[in-house]
Amino acid sequence: MDSKRIYGIRGATSVENNEKSIIDSVGEMCDSIFKQNNITSEDIVSIFFTMTEDIDALNACTALRRSNCGIDVSKCALFAAKEPELKNSMPLMIRVLVTAYMKEGSEVHHVYLGRAANLRPDFASATVCKK
Repeated sequence: MDSKRIYGIRGATSVENNEKSIIDSVGEMCDSIFKQNNITSEDIVSIFFTMTEDIDALNACTALRRSNCGIDVSKCALFAAKEPELKNSMPLMIRVLVTAYMKEGSEVHHVYLGRAANLRPDFASATVCKK
């Protein structure tokens, strides 16, 4: 029997402030996180989003539910909050922390898409974090 433990998987994506862009970008980011980390609906503990203040067209949780993210998230605990306002922060960003059960010793694959790749070039270019 494989033992599992809880892991945190991070990601971020850039969006335009309209529903289609938010749905498409959040769906792509989460689909990539789920696939790269072999996560199913049953593995997820919670998904927490932050959004920069300039995003007001759609909540990231709603966007995930409306997206084609590859798994059924209808029963997952989702939460979104406003990103803290900081000088020189990158605009139009949605960040995510997926908390999920994975096999002990798994390699965590973080996902940074679009302009968000500039936030963590170390993860964007080598999307593996060995734990």
